[in-house]
Amino acid sequence: MRFVDEYRQSPLIEKYLQAIREITTLPWQIMEICGGQTHSILKYGLDQLLPPKISLIHGPGCPVCVTDIRIIDLAVSIASQKNVILCSFGDMLRVPGSKTDLLSVKGKGGDIRILYSPLDSLKIARENPDKEVVFFAVGFETTAPTTAMTVYQAKRQGIENFSLLVSHVLVPPAMRAILSSPQCNIQGFLAAGHVCTVRGYHEYESICHEYKVPIVVTGFEPLDIIQGIYMCIRQLENKTYRVENQYKRCVRKEGNLLAQKIVEEVFETDDYNWRGIGIIPNSGLKLRKKYASFDCLFKFGLSPEIESFSDDNPCISGEILQGIKKPHECEAFGVKCTPENPLGAPMVSSEGACAAYYRYRYSS
Repeated sequence: MRFVDEYRQSPLIEKYLQAIREITTLPWQIMEICGGQTHSILKYGLDQLLPPKISLIHGPGCPVCVTDIRIIDLAVSIASQKNVILCSFGDMLRVPGSKTDLLSVKGKGGDIRILYSPLDSLKIARENPDKEVVFFAVGFETTAPTTAMTVYQAKRQGIENFSLLVSHVLVPPAMRAILSSPQCNIQGFLAAGHVCTVRGYHEYESICHEYKVPIVVTGFEPLDIIQGIYMCIRQLENKTYRVENQYKRCVRKEGNLLAQKIVEEVFETDDYNWRGIGIIPNSGLKLRKKYASFDCLFKFGLSPEIESFSDDNPCISGEILQGIKKPHECEAFGVKCTPENPLGAPMVSSEGACAAYYRYRYSS
């Protein structure tokens, strides 16, 4: 299969592994940003093939995992209303809020529909003019363009019974927050290839210079990741700090300009409260004023601070998402927290680090 099989060839992977062994003289800690990369690393055992001096740290690249618990509570509140159809990606249904999750609301009769594209929610809105259709918009820069196009089309077509619950987040501010933490031990990054396909990688250059870390834009197949690690270590050993593009078959420096244009038309940046991490300035997206009528918070008169709650959950997702700890270091992992009974979002999402460890390490 083109662009798959050739990136899973053992001889080529071993070639880069040997090159890594030859150039590594010091211990290095590298964070892969994307949850998809984390799953590939654990699925193929790439971390176990590397020299002992190389440690891979798993980053916050799971948009489901970092969605603010109060946003989940808002989604639950909205979906519980009789005149609402809530549309969402499937991963969001089992993410726990402070009291319950969307799957439980659906089980009690809530009209919650799983979609693969937000554009499908416009068809549902047209077919149900007596209902309010809300799309739960979650994701990094990768999914923001289709959400923006959905709002743009809703405005053009005059679909008034459609709105968004927005929970889009941005990668570069999160990287800065991690690097600014006194607990940070990250010396290099593998940047998420699909995010850079949309946004390009010019935004990362200032991070390299400011924090003295190399950043390698990397794909998701085993050879992509091993090559990305090699490129990162080569910089670290040579004390150079710049952005390199391993994922050249998909990523250009400027990114997808048309996708960026529609996002900038519909959204503007805003502070966002990352679950388990806290508020990161200008790390989220919100609708611009001319599209405010499609904001479900405005339409329903709601606020993210719908009620206070005490979070006595033993889940350490915040430390996991920042790379401070790994899933198996959580006392609840595999005991109180399993895919059937998740205590936190990283065990739910298909990109969550805990789900990856449970599937590829714990269960084996």
